[in-house]
Amino acid sequence: MQIFGFLGSFLGYILWAAFYLLRDFGLSIIVFTIIVKIVLFPFSVKQQKSMAGTARMAKKQKELQEKYANNRQKYQEELSKLYEKEGVKPMGGCLTTVIPLLVILGIFYAVAYPLTNTLHLNSEDVNSAISYINTIPGYTASVNPTYQEISLLKIFPNIMNTEAIQGIFSASEISTIQMFTAGFNTFGVDLLAIPKDFGIFSWYILFPVLCFASNIGSQFVMTRINGNQLAQQQGCMKVMLYVLPLFSAYIAYSVPAAVAFYWIISALISLVQSIVLGKIFSPAQLTANSEARHAALLFQNESKVPYIYAPHELKSGEGANSKKKKKK
Repeated sequence: MQIFGFLGSFLGYILWAAFYLLRDFGLSIIVFTIIVKIVLFPFSVKQQKSMAGTARMAKKQKELQEKYANNRQKYQEELSKLYEKEGVKPMGGCLTTVIPLLVILGIFYAVAYPLTNTLHLNSEDVNSAISYINTIPGYTASVNPTYQEISLLKIFPNIMNTEAIQGIFSASEISTIQMFTAGFNTFGVDLLAIPKDFGIFSWYILFPVLCFASNIGSQFVMTRINGNQLAQQQGCMKVMLYVLPLFSAYIAYSVPAAVAFYWIISALISLVQSIVLGKIFSPAQLTANSEARHAALLFQNESKVPYIYAPHELKSGEGANSKKKKKK
């Protein structure tokens, strides 16, 4: 958790810079997500290459399974040789999926702890303010400690002029928090709201629904691009295909709408990115590139083989003339 907190604090500087310019948290998330996608683009390219390469090998892998059905060890040996020959790393996409996931968790910590990780206020001061709002009659902060800073942001406009708050934060900090709180109202939507608090019949349920739809749509497009064989793969690829959309919907229902908003924007950008990368690094394209490399290598090897003259060419002098022509 400390690692995620550190990452959230680091990403919080970027998020705060975007907010400082736009003064709207929703728009800041959109800009921030685009920046993150650009930084992670090389990992996305490697992931797509790995997925396309694995899908391309599916047919040959099935043939090996049938050939060595009764010899598991021999099958694994031949499969390793096949991947080595084709230059495909079947688990190469795992690292490139883990890193973006860590970034997502870092962003969650930046949004869930907006005062300490995004505004980078003193954690002791923030905890003192949270303790204060728990003493207000008829009001208590969130039971979940993860969202207590958000609870403080919600009530902050009503308590910022109290003696207790002014004794905890400086005048400039109070002004910054006030500006920050006002920026969570994006397109008339309160991004500090938690859909779970309003129930499944509230329109806030659209956040988890859109999260699930956008993520499953992105994964579906990736599967179609890389072939249906990809859905049969094991390990981290299969987890990402089926678990991530459900996980995102659960997160969207249980956390502030700002986090869900990030998931939706991130999934939509990933959808566009998958379509573009799928056209460039599709299994068919990788197969064509592989065949072209094999053909070029074969031509290169053939050009190195010395020409063997026939006896009649040597007698008639054709071999020497041919040699002179080649020199010219």
